[in-house]
Amino acid sequence: MITDLNKFTEQFQLDDQAIDIESIPWIPQSDRVWFKPVRFDLTTGSWINLLKVKPGGAVNRHRHSGGKVMAYTIQGTWRYLERDWVAKPGTFVYEPPGDIHTLVVDGEEEMITLFILEGIIQYLDDKDQVVHQDDVFSKMNLYYNYCEEHNIPVENLRF
Repeated sequence: MITDLNKFTEQFQLDDQAIDIESIPWIPQSDRVWFKPVRFDLTTGSWINLLKVKPGGAVNRHRHSGGKVMAYTIQGTWRYLERDWVAKPGTFVYEPPGDIHTLVVDGEEEMITLFILEGIIQYLDDKDQVVHQDDVFSKMNLYYNYCEEHNIPVENLRF
């Protein structure tokens, strides 16, 4: 039995880490949407990223399965077609698992929002059939492949 908490933390805790966000590239997700990964947690299936969407851009209709989503808007405005609210800088958004929505950026300024995601994103067609999905592994793979293709050093974002 370990009774010294400092020894316990040293043995089982991950080291702290400060990540220079500027050293991480924006990874294209579509013609007006990019993400910049901050963390991949392979033990929980969660990931954290910045999302950037140019005016007129959208993240197609999707559902989050297997966990909640939290977001904090840094720049610009965005909304879900299926909701009445508009997120602006300083807005915190909570999404329960299973929520279906379509993210759009209507304004003239690009949107940048920090997202904390758990589980799977399932992209849906008009009949609610899954046409594509992303999870921590597919996002990490996109990041690694993009860095390799562009000769960019990969940051250790896995925890």
